Parts: sequence; C-alpha cells; structure tokens
Amino acid sequence: MFQPIQLNLPSCSSKITRKSNKLYIFDELRKRDLVLTPEEWVRQHWVHYLYTHKGYPKSLMQIEGGLKLNTLQKRSDLLIYNNNGEKILLAEFKAPTVKITENTFHQVANYNSVHRIPLLVVSNGLEHYYCRINFKEKKFEFILDLPNYNSALNL
Repeated sequence: MFQPIQLNLPSCSSKITRKSNKLYIFDELRKRDLVLTPEEWVRQHWVHYLYTHKGYPKSLMQIEGGLKLNTLQKRSDLLIYNNNGEKILLAEFKAPTVKITENTFHQVANYNSVHRIPLLVVSNGLEHYYCRINFKEKKFEFILDLPNYNSALNL
C-alpha cells in the first residue's frame, strides 16, 4: 500500500480514507474517492496547485481525457481548457519513484501530436518540466516556470 510522501509542490489538504485495507483520495474534479496510487498522489497535488496558486479554474480541467493515437486508445493525465473550449495545457504525471526520461517526453509529445496544445507539463511530483510549443514556427522551448492561467491564455 502506497504511503503518501512529501512532494516538491505546496502541500494540499487531501481527504484520504481507508476502506478494505486500501487508501483512497477524494478527487475534487470527479467528486469521488479514487485508490491512492503514487501517480494519483502527484495528480491531486498538481490539480490543487494549479487552481490554488496558478489560477486555473477547476471547471476547465479534465482528468484522463481520452485520445486516439494511431489505432490505440490512450488517456492524457490532465487537460486544461480556456473559456472557448480550446485546450491550453497538457500534463503528464508519473509516480515520484519514476524518473523523468526521454521516453516520458516522447509520450507527451505523441499525445500532443493529437491534441496540439501550446503548454506542456511533465512531473513526477519531485521534478517538474514546462514546455511552450509554437506550432506556427514548429519550435518548442523549455521554460523555467509555469505561467498562471491568464498568461497561458495568450500563448
């Protein structure tokens, strides 16, 4: 059973319960308890961080949005939209014990070849990477900090 650890994100007051010898965490977006896995621990911290510290509205967040990549059905960890329904941020989360590697970036790049989103986040809760994509110029750049919601709307 996963025991929550301190992440490199502001702490959040997650509602954790134990049922049948398993830990569950309440997902504020889906309004239900989910099995507390290491990846879910990271995702819930990020959701909290994004709306509390960066101003991204919870109502515009979608967890595990489906996508079709070639013939395979995949799920992105977190999508965030603007008020017009356009995707502005794609996040891929890993468990804290999973090292962020080139394969992780290939995974999010493959997902983004379908979504075409200008802002990417890759994190295992301890290390965070942010990337801005310019589709017109076919370029990308790593950025030091994630823009807040209002700034992200202008990308």
